[in-house]
Amino acid sequence: MSSLGSFVWSIADQLRGVYKPHQYGNVILPMTILRRLDCILEPSRDEVRALATEVSPERLAVKVRQQLGLNFFNTSNYDFQKLIEDPDKLRRNLIEYTNRFSDNVDVFERFAFAQEIGRMDEKGRLYEVVSQFAAVDLHPDKVPNAEMGDLFEELIRRFAENSNETAGEHFTPRDAIHLMVDLLFAEDTDGLAKEGVVRTVYDPTAGTGGMLTIAEEHLKQMNRGAHLGLYGQEINDQSYAICKSDMIAKGQDVTNIQLGDTLREDRFPGKTFDFCLSNPPYGVDWKSASEDVKNEVRDLGKNSRFPGGLPKISDGQMLFLQHLVAKMKPAGGGESGGRAGIVLNGSPLFNGGAGSGESEIRRYLLEHDLVEAIVALPTNMFYNTGIATYVWILDNSKQKHRVGKVQLIDGTSFFTKMRKNLGDKSREVSDEDRKRIVEIYHAFEEGEHSKIFNNGDFGYWTITVERPLKLRFEVTPERVEEALEAKALAKVDRDRLRDALAPLGGRTWLNRDEFLNDLKPALNDAGLKLGAPQLKALWQGLSERDEQAEVCTDRKGKPEPDTSLRDTENVPFGEAGERAMETTIAEYFEKEVAPWVPDAWIDHSKTKVGYEIPFTRHFYKYQPPRPLEEIDRDLEKLTAEIVELLREVEG
Repeated sequence: MSSLGSFVWSIADQLRGVYKPHQYGNVILPMTILRRLDCILEPSRDEVRALATEVSPERLAVKVRQQLGLNFFNTSNYDFQKLIEDPDKLRRNLIEYTNRFSDNVDVFERFAFAQEIGRMDEKGRLYEVVSQFAAVDLHPDKVPNAEMGDLFEELIRRFAENSNETAGEHFTPRDAIHLMVDLLFAEDTDGLAKEGVVRTVYDPTAGTGGMLTIAEEHLKQMNRGAHLGLYGQEINDQSYAICKSDMIAKGQDVTNIQLGDTLREDRFPGKTFDFCLSNPPYGVDWKSASEDVKNEVRDLGKNSRFPGGLPKISDGQMLFLQHLVAKMKPAGGGESGGRAGIVLNGSPLFNGGAGSGESEIRRYLLEHDLVEAIVALPTNMFYNTGIATYVWILDNSKQKHRVGKVQLIDGTSFFTKMRKNLGDKSREVSDEDRKRIVEIYHAFEEGEHSKIFNNGDFGYWTITVERPLKLRFEVTPERVEEALEAKALAKVDRDRLRDALAPLGGRTWLNRDEFLNDLKPALNDAGLKLGAPQLKALWQGLSERDEQAEVCTDRKGKPEPDTSLRDTENVPFGEAGERAMETTIAEYFEKEVAPWVPDAWIDHSKTKVGYEIPFTRHFYKYQPPRPLEEIDRDLEKLTAEIVELLREVEG
C-alpha cells in the first residue's frame, strides 16, 4: 500500500509550481475518489447508459439498484479513457462527467472540484494529471476496500504533513481501531455468528470511515452471511467526501453518511444502534455548539443526549461520551441493548471535583452501570499526540458476571516499536499484542494488568471541614493603615477615623464582642456612622488569628468558621456505598480529622458527591530509589569526566 500511495502521490509532481505542497491534496484526493468510482462503474457502464434512455430520471436509481446491484451511477458518455482521448475539451468533459453522477454522490462539491479543474486547465496541468490517474487501476478486485481506506489515509497523512495540519484529526490508526472493534464485538460472539444476522454500527466522528470499514471487515470474517449497516456523521467536508465514497464503493446506503456537527445536530434523531464507535477530538472546546447543546438540555432534560450534565466549555470529549450512550440500542422491550467504544485522553477519568459537570457525568455513567471496561493504550499510538489514551467500553446490557463492575486493563506495555515513525506514532499494537489484551478482557480476573471494581468504588463525598474563628484585636498605626485600604472604607473620612481609633491604642482584646463594645462608642463619639459592611471591614483589618483568643460566635451563639482554615476532605463511599453516608463520614471524621484538630466540625450543607477513576494509581508500582553508594559512584565518574574535559580545554 505504501508503494501505491507513493505512486498516486507522485502524480502531484505535475502540480508543482501551480500549487503549493500543502494544496496538493485539493486535487489528489478528489481525483483518487473519481478514479475509484470510475473503475467500479466500468463493467456496468453501458447497461446504465441504456437504462437511462429507457426510464425516467426519477426511476433510474431504483432500476440500477434492482438490475445491477449498484447504489450509485453515472449517466455521462465519458470515462477516464474517453476523457483523455479529447484533450482539447477535457475541462468541459471532466466537469460534465463529475456532474452526471447520481444525486447521492455529492463528494466533489465538498472539494470544490470544478474550481480545481479550471485551475489545472488554465495552467496546462489538467491533461497530465488525468492521464496519469487513468493509468492507475483502482477497481476493488485490484485494490480491496480495506487497502483503499489505507490509501486514502496515507494520502491524508502526507497532505497533513505538507500543510502542518494534524492528520490524526481525520482518522485513527488502524491498530487502535482493530483493538476497539475486537473489544466491542467480544460480548456478542454467538449472536454475530447466526445465519442472516443484521447489526448496525455508528460513528458520530466518522472521519474517513476507517472505524466503520474495520467493523464491517471484522463481522464478515466472523460470518460471511452477516449484514452490517454502517452509519456515520462527520463535520469535515473532505473527510466526509472520502468516507461517503468508501461507503458507495462498499454498496452501503450512502444516505447513512451525513455531514454536520454531531454536537450541534444529531443527523440520526431517534435512531439507535447495536454498536457505536468514536475517536472524538481531545481537548477541543465546544463553543460553536454550546447554544444548541444547552438548548437541547433545557428543552429535553434527562431525555436529551446529555442527561449526565455538561462539562467545561474547554473540552467536549465527555459530550461525545454521553452522545454514544444515547445512541446505543436500548435494552429490554424486545431490544438486546447496545455497546459502544470510544477513545479518550486521561482527563475524562478524573478532571473536575465533586459536583462539577465532569464528575456528574461520571456519576451518571457509573450509577446507571454503563461502563464495562477501560483499557489504557500505549503512549505514542496516535499520529497527532503522544499522550496517554484510553478506550472506554460501554454496555447497557452487561453479562451477569459484569453487572455492577468495571474492569480496568493496563495495556500500556503491549506494543511493538515501529521501524519508522509516522508523526507522533512510534508504537503499534500488533496482532499478538491485541490478542493478549482481549484475552485479559475475556478472563475478567484480577492480575498484574487487570483490576476489577464495583461501580461504587469510584464514588466519594467531598466534605467541608470548618474550624472556629479566633481573633486578637489591636489598634496599632500599622493595622489602622492596613484596614483603611479596604474597599468598603474608601468613602470614610480617614482622618476622622484615625482620630476615633487613637484612644483604643495600646490595648489587646481576645473577645470580638468586647472589642466591638469598645469600638462602636469610639466611632459614635467621633460622629462616624459605619454600615455593617464598613464595620466588618474595619474590625477584620484590626485583627489577626490567635489560638489563645475566644471563639467568635454568631447571633445564635454558634461558632463562626474561619474561612482561611476551611479545608475539604474526600471520603470514599466504602463497601456500604452511598446509602451509609452519615455513618461513613462520621467514622472518617473521627479517625482522620478530629485527632489533629479537635475543634473542627463538618458543614454538612456543603457536602457533595463525586466520582473519579484514578486509573494510574491502581496500577502504580513502587520503584525503590537507587542506593546512595551507586549514586555517589556515578557522580564521581561524571566529575572525573568533567575535570578531564576542562584539562583538554585549558591545554
